Amino acid sequence: MEKKLSILEKIIKYNFKKKSILEKALTHKSYNNNINNEKLEFLGDRVLGLIISERLLEKFPEDKDGSIDKKSANSVNTRTCSLIAKKINLKKFIFLGASHKKLERSSDKIISDCLEAIVGGIYLDGGLKSAEKFIFFFWEEYLLKSNVTLIDSKTKLQEFSLKKFKILPKYFFFKKTGPQHRPIFKTEVQIPNSKK
Repeated sequence: MEKKLSILEKIIKYNFKKKSILEKALTHKSYNNNINNEKLEFLGDRVLGLIISERLLEKFPEDKDGSIDKKSANSVNTRTCSLIAKKINLKKFIFLGASHKKLERSSDKIISDCLEAIVGGIYLDGGLKSAEKFIFFFWEEYLLKSNVTLIDSKTKLQEFSLKKFKILPKYFFFKKTGPQHRPIFKTEVQIPNSKK
């Protein structure tokens, strides 16, 4: 195990003073229900959000808070975290129980959460500056890309509705199709008082 942790430390460019913190950050609840990375992931999510938000305010001083918020969300979401986790091949270092060994459908969530747990672990072990150094190194390319903000269609509709009619759209679910593990929902959208 020590060799495994040492290899990962070289990849992430951080040596833990307390190896038990790194070990905990890599432990999924399926492996150990009592001692696992859930609390470190919770902490890491907050540390990541704080550091990324501060970095974005420095990089884009002219942007409005709504734009910064979207860029921050794009930088700290499961997709970005899982891309970084895949780049460092984090999957092979995670301690998983038998039920999750194959890491298929839920793999992005598991490796993303583990990466956030590592952020939380670095913060606990080495403080904010160490966490910043780690985050700046691995997230920098995604922050550079975040000057192009992709806004999903639901957010666009809500922003339009608020701007033009001063009210949020109402959604009415009416149909569900597809397999249980990947359902497709059909929803009707109405903007109250939009017909004038």
